[in-house]
This record gives sequence, C-alpha cells and structure tokens, in this order.
Amino acid sequence: VQLQASGGGLVQAGGSLRLSCAASGRTFSSYVMGWFRQAPGKEREFVATIRWSSGSTYYSGSAKGRFTISKDNAKNTVYLQMNSLKPEDTAVYYCAAGVVTITIPSGMDYWGKGTLVTVSS
Repeated sequence: VQLQASGGGLVQAGGSLRLSCAASGRTFSSYVMGWFRQAPGKEREFVATIRWSSGSTYYSGSAKGRFTISKDNAKNTVYLQMNSLKPEDTAVYYCAAGVVTITIPSGMDYWGKGTLVTVSS
C-alpha cells in the first residue's frame, strides 16, 4: 500500500494550498482517509478525514470553515484544500488511511510520507 502526498510549500498568511494524496495497492472502499499534521515539538494531530464509501467528512476545530477535504474515486486520490492559512498551520502534513478510527493518529493503518506546509506571517 502506498499513499503519496504532495502539494506542500511556502505560502503567506491568508493564502491557499491544495494537498493531494494518491493511494494505491489496495481497495480503500471500507477505509477512512485523510490528513494529520505535526508541527515542530508537537504531537501529530488530526486535521480532516473522509469516509471513502459515503463521502462523510470530519474536521478538527482548527480546520473547520477553512479547509475542505474531498476525494476523486476514479483517481483514488484525496485532496485537502486549505484556505485562509495561518502561521500556526505550519507543519508537516501526513496522509493516512484507517478502518477503526476517524481522528486518532495511532489508529490509522497506513501512512504516507509527509509534505511540509510553511505559512509565513
């Protein structure tokens, strides 16, 4: 199983970025997929996830209203559109997939390599 994340970069506060996560190696129809992030010196935290079968979405408090998670079934890809970015959004963003959890990093089964998002003030 591979989760290939891309789309990170440097952006000014108030700007936008779109992250992509291309999944391969198995069928993810029963999985929840999404994004977690880890800032320097902090623990990895939940950002947003989407249930592949139903399209139901889940957001952290900090992401709600600014970030949008979506998926493309044909491309087996999950996206995270991030708007109104703040310096505190600076972190390495990881794509993950799991079955038993929606928000808990330790419960995810598969992880991609992270992509760095840096938001300058």
